[in-house]
Amino acid sequence: MQAMMLVLVLSPVLAFYGGARLPAMRRQAVAPAMAMRTSVIGGNWKMNPTSLEEAISLANAVSKEYDGSKGEAVIFPPFPFLGPVKETIDGSSIHLGAQSIFFEDKGAYTGAVAASMVKSMGCTHVLAGHSERRSIFKDDDMAINRKVLKILEAGMIPVLCIGETKEEYDAKLVESVCAIQLAKDLAGVTAEQMKTIVIAYEPVWAIGTGLVCPADVAQSTHAYIRKKLGDMYSPEVAEEVRIQYGGSVTPDSVDELMSMPDIDGCLVGGASLLADSFVRILNYEEEA
Repeated sequence: MQAMMLVLVLSPVLAFYGGARLPAMRRQAVAPAMAMRTSVIGGNWKMNPTSLEEAISLANAVSKEYDGSKGEAVIFPPFPFLGPVKETIDGSSIHLGAQSIFFEDKGAYTGAVAASMVKSMGCTHVLAGHSERRSIFKDDDMAINRKVLKILEAGMIPVLCIGETKEEYDAKLVESVCAIQLAKDLAGVTAEQMKTIVIAYEPVWAIGTGLVCPADVAQSTHAYIRKKLGDMYSPEVAEEVRIQYGGSVTPDSVDELMSMPDIDGCLVGGASLLADSFVRILNYEEEA
């Protein structure tokens, strides 16, 4: 019976990796059938670097130094660099992701990019709801929900970003903000689809501000997010969902973060633009 359960748990992962050597898996904090979650670390390049040559050089350096043994690794270059970066990382353990998409398939939407377009360029993951998209580009929860559904429809993995502002943190609204965003952004998502989605918790106040979210505080919020997903779907589904932390992750902070039972990965910003730093993060060492 245990063997059958293990096969069922690993089947989606085996399918994703095409039968290749699997990355290390992390035991769940509370694990029905002793299921495991594969860690996932993403490098969000944002609007960087400024030239194609730099993008190729960075992708090449990272792909040569990471063997996939620690888990799933994804880089999210700007749209113009997707094709060349894909060619650079082909055959490596690095996956390609897009920073956003529009929720329509095609049409008169100047400057927009469809999910099918980035899928055709080799993307396997897409960010949705990043704090900068919410604040600068005014992506609201309705738009984010439509993006999540469109990413799923295209056969890619949505990385749904949620989190509170400094004002909301100071007002002790962390849990209510996360709960509202989860409910709205995941509307219409089935339990089976939910198992494939990555949640990225990003405390907005800790992004590029110099403020640090302690690992135990991040763990507490991750545990709440998992509990909320359990309420929305089931505890079994919630235990399969991978939850990343994104808030000024560095080589100095990653080991402690990745030692927390409900932190399954990181969404890295600035440190992902430095090959040595990002490779060190990818090769994290969990603390005892």
